[in-house]
Amino acid sequence: MNLHDDAVLVLKGYEGQEQLCQTYLDHLAAHPDGMWKACRDGHITASALVIDPEQGRVLLTLHKKLRMWLQMGGHCEPVDETLASAALREGTEESGVSGLTLLPGGPVRLDRHHTPCAWHLDVQYAALAPSGAVEAISDESLDLRWFAYDEVADVADESVVRLVEATRARL
Repeated sequence: MNLHDDAVLVLKGYEGQEQLCQTYLDHLAAHPDGMWKACRDGHITASALVIDPEQGRVLLTLHKKLRMWLQMGGHCEPVDETLASAALREGTEESGVSGLTLLPGGPVRLDRHHTPCAWHLDVQYAALAPSGAVEAISDESLDLRWFAYDEVADVADESVVRLVEATRARL
């Protein structure tokens, strides 16, 4: 099974956001290259909200290009065998936190947004930080910081707030 096929299976099994999910499935049906950054009509991306439920906080990155506080995430790469592994790779690379584990149950949310390169059809997971997690800023970030749940709305946009809410509901 390739990444495109995995994405279709994940999205067919995703419960909620039916109309948006169908948009993702239609995109993949129309674009065999719809997983990759080279697809100018848009592409599937994978992200992971790094969360520390023990301390009631999430780790956000101040994205270098977008200059916004966001969850970790980005483009799928040929090494990614599944959407879940892409999200975990992105979460680990951008947070510097080793030992992340994805919250069971598949994606937490979907979010479609326009970026300078194209439309991103983001499949959003949540990654649990291990106890005592230590973060390390990556080249893709201007800053990396833990925020208490109730601080997220003060620094991030509605898509991140909704992701935090959906993740907390799943916990």
